[in-house]
Amino acid sequence: MKVKLGSLLVGIAAGALVAIPSGGVSNAATGPATIRITNQEVRVVRVDIGTRGTSPGDMEVLRQSLFNRRVTSRSIGHVELICTFVDSGRSRVCRGTYFLPRGRIMVGGSLRFRQFYELAVLGGTGLYDNARGTLTVTRTHRKPVRELVIFRLVG
Repeated sequence: MKVKLGSLLVGIAAGALVAIPSGGVSNAATGPATIRITNQEVRVVRVDIGTRGTSPGDMEVLRQSLFNRRVTSRSIGHVELICTFVDSGRSRVCRGTYFLPRGRIMVGGSLRFRQFYELAVLGGTGLYDNARGTLTVTRTHRKPVRELVIFRLVG
């Protein structure tokens, strides 16, 4: 098998470029910040997998609209959240994404009551690239369900 030396060197150089690790530098635009917005529940679907009623493995799938009423009365984004129950009570593990005008924030964690809960900020995209911190949600109205949403992001 004949291999030209020039082709071999180009192949080795290309492989070396792929193998060089990045310096770990993040272009995150998110520093210490607090984001205070509200949401309104659009739809909740409950999936009953096991025995009738709440049981391990059952799910809640939520969609909510996001608002910043200080800026506009129109929705500024939405939330997609899915929770899986871990027992026959109220305990569930949730993961979700907050779709905001300049990027997305991903959250996750455990919660017991949907009237007041805190989840970890796991990351984000766009303006929120590499975001970390907490999300606190407090119910303010029952019908329709409305909540105060506060992100506390760290640098």
